[in-house]
Amino acid sequence: MIEAMPIVSASTGLHETLALLTSQLHPDANHKEDLVFLKDVFSEKSLGYLMKIHDKLKQYEKHSPTPVLHSATCLAEDLAEELQNGPLEDDERELLLLLSTPHLKAVLSAHDTVAQKNFDPVLPPLPEDLDDDLEEESVKIVRLVKNKEPLGATIRRDEATGAVIVARIMRGGAADRSGLVHVGDELREVNGNLITHKRPDEISQILSQSQGSITLKIIPAVVEEDRLKESRVYLRALFDYTPYEDKATPCQEAGLPFKRGDILQVVSQEDATWWQAKRVGDCNLRAALIPSTQFQERRLRYRLKMGSSPAPMSPKAPAYDRAEREDCDSEGALNGKDIAGLRRSFRLRKDRQASPAEPQTPDANHTEFLIYEEVTQYLPRPGERPRLIVLIGSLGARITELKQKVIAENPRRYGLAVPHTTRARKCNEREGVEYHFITKAAFEADIQNGKFIEYGEYKDNLYGTSLESINRVLDQNKVCLVDVQPEALKTLRTAEFKPYVVFVRPRIYDSQRKLLGSSSSLSSGITEDDLQEIKQSAERMDECYGPWVDYILVKEDPVSALAELQVLLERVQMERQWVPVSWVRS
Repeated sequence: MIEAMPIVSASTGLHETLALLTSQLHPDANHKEDLVFLKDVFSEKSLGYLMKIHDKLKQYEKHSPTPVLHSATCLAEDLAEELQNGPLEDDERELLLLLSTPHLKAVLSAHDTVAQKNFDPVLPPLPEDLDDDLEEESVKIVRLVKNKEPLGATIRRDEATGAVIVARIMRGGAADRSGLVHVGDELREVNGNLITHKRPDEISQILSQSQGSITLKIIPAVVEEDRLKESRVYLRALFDYTPYEDKATPCQEAGLPFKRGDILQVVSQEDATWWQAKRVGDCNLRAALIPSTQFQERRLRYRLKMGSSPAPMSPKAPAYDRAEREDCDSEGALNGKDIAGLRRSFRLRKDRQASPAEPQTPDANHTEFLIYEEVTQYLPRPGERPRLIVLIGSLGARITELKQKVIAENPRRYGLAVPHTTRARKCNEREGVEYHFITKAAFEADIQNGKFIEYGEYKDNLYGTSLESINRVLDQNKVCLVDVQPEALKTLRTAEFKPYVVFVRPRIYDSQRKLLGSSSSLSSGITEDDLQEIKQSAERMDECYGPWVDYILVKEDPVSALAELQVLLERVQMERQWVPVSWVRS
């Protein structure tokens, strides 16, 4: 515990106050670790030295001492010269030796610098042979000190004048921190070398190879005040980007590599082609270049036109188009809790909003190319409905079984959307529990009215999951878990549901002929062809629907997968998650 603190006067220094506070810290039973930590921090020598420096500076500020002499170095040199011109006693010889030591000379030099207030850097004089065309222009000499980091600026050649112009300043870089170099400045010399006739790549090489101080001769540009304000736009990357493989980037070293799913904070969109961004979570504060949406879409369209890249998100054979060995073969084994297993066996009908010519992507109508998605952080407020949890899975994922276990362990918190069917009710089934039983005419009318997120036919009976069933669970303040085919994402990815999408894929060990850790029949008798098919199924689903996935759960065994999913569900409801900005602003 902390005892009553002795009264300290206003004149007590910060160092003394810190020492006094440290002496009063005594471990308490309830806060022992915290107090021990504080005592260790307060006892650090480096912190004590900082406090002493602070006290000395405060004394200096209070007393405002004036130097007795502004040139102690000259006085010491004169004295040393006097001593050398005559016979020396022992004390005089010792004094001469002391005055000639490097350390004392450095102290006296520092004294003179402070006494004369000579703190500003001395700029090199302007050369006498200035170009005639500079006589009527403002010339700025800038000296920057940098370490091994890049200068943080890119340059370009002005097509009209041929001048070398600063194209962009990377936020957080050496040039940006100096505040002396701006976009639009004309660069004339680097370290005294005229660069007006050099290529931009040659100039960039000179800048990158320069260590220590760099002296630039600049013709300043007019800078608007509001151009340096930092943007607060956050984007989710929907593709992978490697600047070292991009020949179009103005400077590969200034590019920002990222993976699909990374969150990028765009700090500048001044350039229509190359934006400046930081990757959220990075410790590096310097911004780097990413291709703008317009530029990336333009060159993807060009590549598509030239036939050098496949159509983006083009229709592919769905990753779930083959019957899974894990699913039941007979209708008798099916019930409302297992309609996802049923769908692999029955013939799927056209989605309510799809057409045969549409690409199989959740957002095909919005954009042809998936580049970035503007996002913001979201957490349901008290009183709001929970977010919908959507499970999609590749061959062998057994997501229906995973969903049922989550609900069975906590039925008060998690709920299931009860499906609809046109088949006759069995004697042991209850309306609204296993299924909602309706007529075929009513089912087909609901199809026409767009009430189903997916539906299909099995043995002349229709089965489907309705939006109403999902809403009924969410309105009870329960977390609704649905496992659907990926095409249903275009119906569910709305502000109404704010779905969190989990892609479940089995872990495959290529060196073995089974899925390790699986206790199901899927692990027995599986061939290399089956393994290859399961692997390709996961790859196809990731390629087609990966941009809309929030989390990938790699399933090694049912127990660990269940535990991982339960932790994830808790986090989704308790922590802020990145969602499309339209879900929050709509």
